[in-house]
Amino acid sequence: MHTWRRSYQCAKTPVALTIGNFDGVHLGHQAMLARLKDTANKLGLPACVMIFEPHPREFFAPDHAPARLTSLREKLKLLIQAGIDCIHICRFNDDFAEINPEAFITRILNQALSVRWLLVGDDFRFGARRAGDFAMLQALSTANGFAVEIMPSVIMNGQRVSSTAIRQALAHGNLNAAQELLGRPYSISGRVIDGDKLGRQIGFPTANIQLKYNRPALSGIFVVAVHGAIRSSPATPLPGVASLGVRPTVHENGKPVLEVHLFDFNREIYGQHLQVDFLHKLRDEEKYANIDTLIRQIEKDVTQAKDFFMTAPIHSSSLCNAL
Repeated sequence: MHTWRRSYQCAKTPVALTIGNFDGVHLGHQAMLARLKDTANKLGLPACVMIFEPHPREFFAPDHAPARLTSLREKLKLLIQAGIDCIHICRFNDDFAEINPEAFITRILNQALSVRWLLVGDDFRFGARRAGDFAMLQALSTANGFAVEIMPSVIMNGQRVSSTAIRQALAHGNLNAAQELLGRPYSISGRVIDGDKLGRQIGFPTANIQLKYNRPALSGIFVVAVHGAIRSSPATPLPGVASLGVRPTVHENGKPVLEVHLFDFNREIYGQHLQVDFLHKLRDEEKYANIDTLIRQIEKDVTQAKDFFMTAPIHSSSLCNAL
């Protein structure tokens, strides 16, 4: 049974725990979750994760915080898929930020969560002003009834697997590098909402995907695979092309919008929740002199995206058959 809780003032059953932001749930996170799950099973304890909402950097410096790789909903889904039994969502606010490291250990880890085994990353810091570290956890662990271990970073091709490295790859349009670090294609999930219907008017109807945050980790025109458009088979991917950006040809100073054009697809899907996998970047977003020029470019984008699916050997036959 998978559960998540909105605060840490809840559990009395002893648990095995790890703590972090887990943005992206990349291969480094996945290695940590696997180790947590394995040890929890050996100890007969639930495998639990503590995450923070919002991200501490969003709380302290919202205008300078890094782009999110995953929404809260996406993160919960990925953690559950990794076999986590319980997820504690700690609201990061002024009160939480002022908890000193010693109180975090005694009040939260010991008294509130009954932690018996704790796994932290090699860069883990906690408590007010990030004053707590692994040495402090070791020093106070026995008195507070838990064992603590450290998880080394996962290294791939000489690079530390991290959310920062993934953001950098996405910002440069290097989707292959991002996929290697994530262990899956980078994706954005969201509900289909009403748009301005411009795509339908110019012959390329699009699904407007609701973005949870106004600073996506990538922008441009992409080849995509979309899950969730077919209600009877939500896991079946459909091929398409997507625009993620501010649409400078249509709007001045617009907010980021994710629009997806599915090839030869004419069903109404308003309100459905879609997952958009980004497979290949075609180009950066551009501002065109008029709508006719934009239409001609979209035609080229669609042709290039279809060619990608027909020629790339890494994609499933179900995607190619949908063309």
